[in-house]
Amino acid sequence: MTDDDFMASFESGSLDNRSFHHADHVRMAFLYLRRYPALEALQRFSTSLVGLAAASDKPQLYHETITWAFMLLIRERLARAGSEQTWTQFAAENGDLLDWKDNVLKKYYRSETLSSDLARKTFLFPDKAIGEP
Repeated sequence: MTDDDFMASFESGSLDNRSFHHADHVRMAFLYLRRYPALEALQRFSTSLVGLAAASDKPQLYHETITWAFMLLIRERLARAGSEQTWTQFAAENGDLLDWKDNVLKKYYRSETLSSDLARKTFLFPDKAIGEP
């Protein structure tokens, strides 16, 4: 599947949510951030992700804080690496963004924050001090 086909199926809600895992979310965010200005990418990605969750009859899967935090981290990493970086290069250099089980957000957020209903519905800024366990 081409990047265009991947994005089109995501935007239409026809992508199979059962096979759309965390690394696929990161890849999709990468594609949006490569194609659109940051705010437009964030809006389009979030809207499509909400639609995909609804199309899968699982609207509760959408989590705004996790979505936005990953988008912002990916955006920063892209800015640091340069605009010509491919997905393969990005993935090889940013394994911490691809690991869902021990994901990078644990460095920035307390677990009770990310598990809150507020964080699910509204983007919350990181609440963990640097070096805090």
